[in-house]
Amino acid sequence: MVADSSTNLRTASLAIERNASYLHQFIHRGTPKVLAEDDREALAAHLGCSPDLLRHDRRVTRRARPKPAVPSPYAAPRGYSAVPEIDVRASAGPGAWNDEFEEAKEAWLFADPLVRHEFRAKPEDLRMITVDGDSMEPLLSSGDRILIDVSRQVPVPPGIFVIWDGMGLVAKRIEHVPHSEPPRVVLKSLNPEYDSYERPAEEIRVVGRAVWVSRRL
Repeated sequence: MVADSSTNLRTASLAIERNASYLHQFIHRGTPKVLAEDDREALAAHLGCSPDLLRHDRRVTRRARPKPAVPSPYAAPRGYSAVPEIDVRASAGPGAWNDEFEEAKEAWLFADPLVRHEFRAKPEDLRMITVDGDSMEPLLSSGDRILIDVSRQVPVPPGIFVIWDGMGLVAKRIEHVPHSEPPRVVLKSLNPEYDSYERPAEEIRVVGRAVWVSRRL
C-alpha cells in the first residue's frame, strides 16, 4: 500500500508516531511480526484506506515491481553479514524505552564464521552501540563500540549488558541474585566511583548482551 501511494516508509512511520525506521523493519525484517491494531488504524488513516486492507492475515496479490537500482544500505558481500549501528541518542530520546532502535546510516561487516562461531549469534540479532560515559572503565571507555546480541536478555551467566536505565541506554555488568524470589539482579559499574545497586529483575529493561568490543588505540 505504501509503495502504491505518494508517501514512503519513513514518512508513514513518523505519521503513526513511530521512529523513522519502524515500517522499514516491519516489512524487511519482520519486526514486529504483526502491526498493532492502533498502528494499523493510524497507518490506514495516513494512507486513506480501510484498516482491514492492512490486516496481517489478508492475502494480497502484489504486482511485480522492478528491483531497485540503489542497493540496500545493509547489503553485504557473499560470506559476510551487515550489522547496523544504532544511533544511541536518537533511540534513547525523551520518553520511555519502547524496544525500538533508531538505526544510523552506518553498518559493520562481519565474516559469517565469526558471527556463528565466535559471537554464537544470528546476524539479525546483532547491533553495534557506542559507549557513552565512564561507568564501565577500565573495561569499556566512552567512545568504544560494543556489539550486542538483542536475543540474549537473561543475565545467566553474568555478563555485560546494555540496559535502559530510565534516562538512556547504558552498559552494566548484571548478576542474578541466587535463590531470590521474586528474582533480583545486581547492576555493577566497574568504575569504583560508581555504586552498584540491586533491583527486581522485572524492573530492568535489558536490551542485549555485549559479545564484542572495538576501540581506537
